[in-house]
Amino acid sequence: MSSQTATMKAPAAPAQQSNARAMTVIGTLFFLFGFITWLNSVLIPFLKQACELSDFQVYFVTFAFYISYFVMAIPSSAILRKVGFTNGMSVGLLTMAIGSLIFVPAAQARSFPLFLVGLFVQGAGMTLLQAASNPYITIIGPIESAAQRMSIMGICNKVAAMIGIFVLSTLLFSDTAELSKKIEGLTGAEKEAELTLLAGRVIVPYIVMAVVLGGLALMVRKAHLPEVKPEEEKQDDTAAGGQRSIFGIPYLMLGILCLFLYVGVEVLAIDSLALYGVASGFDTNAALHLSIYSLIALTVGYLLGIVLVPKYIGQRQALITCAVMGAVFTVGALTTSGKVSVAFIVLLSFAHSLMWPGIWPLAINKLGKYTKLGSAFLIMAIAGGAILPLVYGKLCDLWGSRQTPYVIMVPCYLYILYYAAAGYKKGLPE
Repeated sequence: MSSQTATMKAPAAPAQQSNARAMTVIGTLFFLFGFITWLNSVLIPFLKQACELSDFQVYFVTFAFYISYFVMAIPSSAILRKVGFTNGMSVGLLTMAIGSLIFVPAAQARSFPLFLVGLFVQGAGMTLLQAASNPYITIIGPIESAAQRMSIMGICNKVAAMIGIFVLSTLLFSDTAELSKKIEGLTGAEKEAELTLLAGRVIVPYIVMAVVLGGLALMVRKAHLPEVKPEEEKQDDTAAGGQRSIFGIPYLMLGILCLFLYVGVEVLAIDSLALYGVASGFDTNAALHLSIYSLIALTVGYLLGIVLVPKYIGQRQALITCAVMGAVFTVGALTTSGKVSVAFIVLLSFAHSLMWPGIWPLAINKLGKYTKLGSAFLIMAIAGGAILPLVYGKLCDLWGSRQTPYVIMVPCYLYILYYAAAGYKKGLPE
């Protein structure tokens, strides 16, 4: 009996080894997501100085990166259907490498538009990579442990983000105070030359990044990851209340707007921190590291969610709680000043931690045949990270303040609260 059991279990070992290898590779990719995504919080103050930009202009950094999700969400699905998950990952990595290399001529010419092109190409590669790796990590093992695998990936993502911000800020801003003082005292050709030298500081880090991305693309191709296919959805014509068009599903349309606003406030809260920290009295080096504290707050909330949801609190109740916290923390940031106000902005990331897992299932609930298209629309809603920071930057210039424009976040949280309390039921089939 024991020998027969051993014989039956033996074939599972290669599959387990293959899945473990896949987990390692995907974990590396999630690490990469975090490392690159939140570098914008460092690039914003850096490019503001190097390219002499207004607050409105510099937030095109987030616009260029996050608008790629809107542009590339549906094309990415088409690419993955054609080439498969693993090849799609390689293509995404190579695209991101190209985007990183564009930073070289952008820095040499001190061309902000060219920097934006590089950011857009990076974001396009990231969209494809996320479209491939997120479902892959779900499908690669038992569905019962999918949440556990995603939790591990999420931790990889946040740790990498903290490391990326610390490393790049150190490389780009090691002598910020002295350099800023020197540049302020220059004019004409001398100032232009010094600013070009400053812009050139991104060249080596982004060449290294491009090489690493190219190496990872090769690693994914050589890793021989198991190619998996998701189960096809049943074409239920009565799904989503029998609607003939996806645009006739109110709770999905309301959910897309909800996700748009959530991503907008999440990106704004982190990517605006460095400049707001400087305006609140922090020196530049300290202000650059504030976003690390935001990511710590996000991670703490994420871990609490793993423990509490759904055992002690439902996902919708968690979303309601987070929306209320977001509104309260924003009011706190608006009505205080200095370090206390900055602390409230940092705490916003804690409020954001459970919003994505709260909004997503409500928006795609009972979509039936529209599930895939609905998911693509929700990915497109990540463009909120492109729009809201841009609005904030424009208001900073108009109002002459980096604090008061945070008021635009309050109606966003109130809408998220509405969706969690009532909007999710609009048109929902019984």
